[in-house]
Amino acid sequence: MLLLEIIFWASVGLSVYVYAGYPVVLWAGAKLVRRAPRKAPVTPSLSVVIAAHNEERQIAAKLDNTLALDYPRELVEVLVASDGSTDATEEIVARYAARGVRLLPLARCGKMRALNQAVARAPGEVVVFTDANAMLEPRALRELVAPFADPAVGGVCGNQKYGRGGAGDSAGAGENLYWTYDKYLKHLETQLGSTVAADGSIYALRRELYVQIEDGAQADDFAVSARVVTEGRRRLVYEPAAVSYEPPPAKSDLEFRRKVRVANHCMRAILNLEGALNPFRTGLYAFEMWSHKVLRYAVPLFALAALAANALLAGRSTLYLLLFAGQVLFYALALAGYALRRTRWGRSKPLYAPFYFCLANAAALVGVLSLLRGERITVWQPQREMTQAGGSDK
Repeated sequence: MLLLEIIFWASVGLSVYVYAGYPVVLWAGAKLVRRAPRKAPVTPSLSVVIAAHNEERQIAAKLDNTLALDYPRELVEVLVASDGSTDATEEIVARYAARGVRLLPLARCGKMRALNQAVARAPGEVVVFTDANAMLEPRALRELVAPFADPAVGGVCGNQKYGRGGAGDSAGAGENLYWTYDKYLKHLETQLGSTVAADGSIYALRRELYVQIEDGAQADDFAVSARVVTEGRRRLVYEPAAVSYEPPPAKSDLEFRRKVRVANHCMRAILNLEGALNPFRTGLYAFEMWSHKVLRYAVPLFALAALAANALLAGRSTLYLLLFAGQVLFYALALAGYALRRTRWGRSKPLYAPFYFCLANAAALVGVLSLLRGERITVWQPQREMTQAGGSDK
């Protein structure tokens, strides 16, 4: 029984550390050692890279939004890398040639290789990456490049927000809650040094720090931005004032499949990052990588172990019985949240929060297991092709 108790408390302790202990450690560290990046109004030349596959429904709006941003027009080049689009995407982009938009038509090769080819042709001092369905606030580019006034900064992650509306179910509310929490972690990590990785909605890096990556079966935004730290030895910081908006997350079934792909791609990206998990190579960044990503993807294993051990311990004491009853109640609420996900009741936090926690962790488990089985997903398929309510496949 001692072994069961060790398994139970270790699993609970690690899960609590991932979601609560790690933020507390970051918060305390930021109070002791504050390393906020130095920001100033700077205007480096920019190459805005948009990877697109069959984006005819939103590419015109995306280009209109990009060209209207508050930044010296002569310092901005927009490059659209069309990854084997078979709809009207390339025809629409070609209409913007007179306004400084370059089209790079490619055979289907995957998002990572499309980005490689686009950056190889990008002349800007800073390369800005943004999704085809992301709409940027007018000052987004100015805010995004302001931290580059600090020579120690090599990359900047913007602030993705979700728009209102959409036809999704309560998974959208859960993702929004999770994303708010995750951005708080990015803010704290930045105060100490570097955030773990950027999000593809909007991020930028110094052109010379871009590393060509041939393995397309990994998260491109994660793999590209993390190398600013692991290979470029510069800081990757989060800038909340550089805001982009994307449609609300997809319905729960599509969100589950997206998160499976994300888990597979992110863990593959981490394993391909030389020194990312070695504190003797990357110091604090390795600690962040273990805490923010690796252990988080292990939470479903901790949760299953805690549930199984607690079930076997429930008859030994009132404490373990109450703890087991609490776990059963939590998962019952998650099941109710799933059953009512399309209703008004399902959008209440006591139901959607447990439901989304279980959805996200189940997807993480399936994604990591698919990685261990050797499954590779090299060709991307934006979810917005399948549903208007869905976000991008990142």
